[in-house]
Formats: sequence, C-alpha cells, structure tokens
Amino acid sequence: MRLSSLRPLWLAVCTYFLFHLQRVTGYELDPSDKTSISMIAQQVAYKMMQFYPGNRTGGIPGLFGDVKPGMPYYWWEAGAVFGSLIDYWFYTGDAGYNNVTTEAMLWQVGEDQDYNPSNQSRSMGNDDQCFWALSAMSAAEKKFPDPPEDQPQWLALVEAVFNSQASRWEIDTCGGGLHWQVFRFSTGYSYKNTISNGCFFHIGARLARYTGNNTYAEWAEKAYDWLVNVDLIAKNTWEIFDGLDSELNCSGGRAMDEVRWSYNSGIILSGVAYMYNYTEGAKKWKATVSGVLNASEYFFTPPGGPKDTLYEPGCEPWGVCNTDQKSFKAYLSRFMALTVKMAPFTADFIMEKLETSAKAAARHCSLGEDQNTCGMKWTLNGKWDNSCGVGEQLSALETIQSNLIVDVAAPVTHNTGGTSKGNLHAGCGKTDKKTQLPATMGDRVGAWLLTAFLILLLLRSSGWMVIE
Repeated sequence: MRLSSLRPLWLAVCTYFLFHLQRVTGYELDPSDKTSISMIAQQVAYKMMQFYPGNRTGGIPGLFGDVKPGMPYYWWEAGAVFGSLIDYWFYTGDAGYNNVTTEAMLWQVGEDQDYNPSNQSRSMGNDDQCFWALSAMSAAEKKFPDPPEDQPQWLALVEAVFNSQASRWEIDTCGGGLHWQVFRFSTGYSYKNTISNGCFFHIGARLARYTGNNTYAEWAEKAYDWLVNVDLIAKNTWEIFDGLDSELNCSGGRAMDEVRWSYNSGIILSGVAYMYNYTEGAKKWKATVSGVLNASEYFFTPPGGPKDTLYEPGCEPWGVCNTDQKSFKAYLSRFMALTVKMAPFTADFIMEKLETSAKAAARHCSLGEDQNTCGMKWTLNGKWDNSCGVGEQLSALETIQSNLIVDVAAPVTHNTGGTSKGNLHAGCGKTDKKTQLPATMGDRVGAWLLTAFLILLLLRSSGWMVIE
C-alpha cells in the first residue's frame, strides 16, 4: 500500500483525536485557520439540528419542537436557524443541510407565498415574517441553490414580504412605523418596536442593492428616519432602544422601552452598511455606520471581562434570558460579518470582536453529556452555565463561522451573478381576510339570530303575498 493511499485514513485519525482532546479540554478555536473554524462550526451545527424534528416521522418541515411542554421554540427562530445553515454552507462549503433547509423554507411560505402562513396568524409579528425573509435574502445574495421553477423563488419571497409590510405602514399614530404584530387581535399590536421596523428597513436596503430599484432605498431611508425621529435610535449616542407604545403616541417617557438588545444593534448596523454600499459611500450613511458600530461596544464589555466577548446585557448577567433572547447574539455576529463586506472600513473593529467572541463561544461548546453542547454565557472560562438549546447553539454557530467572512466573496446582486428570480408585485393587491378581527362566540350568535330573523321576515312576507 502506497503512502498516498494512507492520507484519508491519517486525516480521519487526526480529526478523531483532535475532537476527542477538545471535548475533554474545550474546543480551542484558531480564528486564523479556516479548517479549525469549519470543523468546530460543523460540530455546533450538528448539535443544533439535533433539536429539529421537522425531518423526522410526524415532524413538520420548518418547525422546531418545544423547549419543554408548553414552552415552544417560536416560528421566527426557526427561520433564523435556516438562515444560519445557508451561512454555514456559504462559509464552509458543506452542503449537508441544503436539502432540509430548502424543504423547510418552501414549506413555510404560506398560502400567499409571503411567509405569513395561516397556522401562525394568531401570533404573527412583522419581525417574525421578516426573519424568514432575511433567510431568503441571504439565499439570493449567496447563490444558495434556487428552488425548482414551479416553486416560489428566494428573491420573490423577499419582495412579497417587503410589499406586504409596506402596505402596513401606519401613520395614524407616531407619525408612521410598523406595529410589532401583524393583526389587530394579537397581544402587543400597539407596540411599535425597533426589530420590526429595523428589519423592514434592513430588507429594503438589501433589495435596493440587489435589484438596483431605488424605490426600495427610498422606503429604507423613510423607515430609518422614522426610527431616529421617534428616538428609538438616539441622535447623539446611537444607542438603539427596543420600542414604543403607540397608544401613548410614542411620546417617550412611559411610552418607551429603553432596553438595548444585541439583535436590534445588528439589524440596524448592517442595514446602514448596505445603504452605505448602495449609495457608494454617502456621508450620511458612513457617519451612521460609524456611530452605530461604536455604540455596539456596549455588547462586548461583559462585567468582569474578558473584553471584546459578546454578551447580552439585558438578561445574561442575571441568567434570566428567555428562549428568544438566547439566540440574539447570533444576529449581531451575522450582521457584523455582513457589515465587513458592505463597509470594509469597519473590518478591523469588527474582526477583533468576532475573533475573541468566537474563541470564547467555542470554549463553552464542548459541554453536557454529549460534550458538544453550547452554553449561553461565554465568560466562564469554559465552565457550563447549564443552559442549552437551539438559541445557544445558533449564537455560537453564527459567531464562530462569521470569522470566515474574510475568505468569501461579497454578496452578489442581480448584475454581479445573482440568479434568483424576483416578482416586483409579489405580496401586492391581495385581500387578506386574516387582518380582520376573529369572530367571537358572541359574533356567531348574533349572526345566527340576524339570519333567523331575516328568514322569518322573508317567510312572513311570502305568507302575505299568498293571502293576497
């Protein structure tokens, strides 16, 4: 047997011992080594998908199960997971999750092909819908394999979401903005929050760059300016707050929730970076990129250190992050990486933080019984905080694999190799019966009584006609 024929065997043996040792001592990631990043990302992605029942017997494609009985992984987070798997394929070249990703993203498009399926209507938020659109936008920009021709296409899905949300822009309160919830009957409808409006702004900016259609850019700027005008983005400090109560006309004070979440920072940062890129370096957007980026330092200064390690200040120090919040760090990492491509002058600032955070995340991902579980906190010197789940794996995965951003090409556009087909009018002109308030029992009884009365009246009238 020649020595060259032994190479695959030696590679397998080395890989086994590398990961065996890491599972004892913690994953030690080398952010300058593509192989190190890819191998650890593979392990983290594998564990994340162990939580996914959608490709098992009886499972529903695109839906995760429950954290525990009565506590679900919400629909929006599933959309974010499949976006991370598109990133995983793009960064590492591993297509192992491509089929399950495509299946999930097409299964959940909904009856109107706008990521608003009727079985999610009672809790549908504009942000929920938008997170699936973000994944579809990523698929278009990264040339993820296009769906079959008889299926909805990635770009058209994003345009459908954007158009449906533009039709919900509401000026009767707060001078504009999107409500958090899509439907009036949903709890929280009166809240106008940053993530819903920021995500609308964000996909508008990306659509403008991809398609060259300036109408998207005009909408994006309108949404961004509204966020500034209502002080959800602070004019002088670039702090980004969570939301406002439209029932108080978004007038600050009691109306505002001033908690700062990492995903709000990420969605705005990358959105303004796309506008900077689309406008070829306009002063407004360069200043905004710099301001928002500097303000993001807040998420990299955990109490007690280590410096430049990503954490979630709004809940992590007290161990009270809910299921959604445990995934938020994923989006700041993802969007910081995109910012590097859209505004290269940010690279030094961002990559220092992504490298430090990725090393810390990896060190906290060889835990649990399977020695492949990620914790929520990355500041415990490799100790586990006993937190585990989809959000923990997702945050670690995006932070680790985002370090490969320097090795890949920039997102494509329609003019630079993009193949995804769009539909400018997708999501327009449809009568959406779901926006109406649901019928209550009182409504049904009232309708029955009215119908009975009309029938009796008709019979009586017929009787008089017979007598006459």
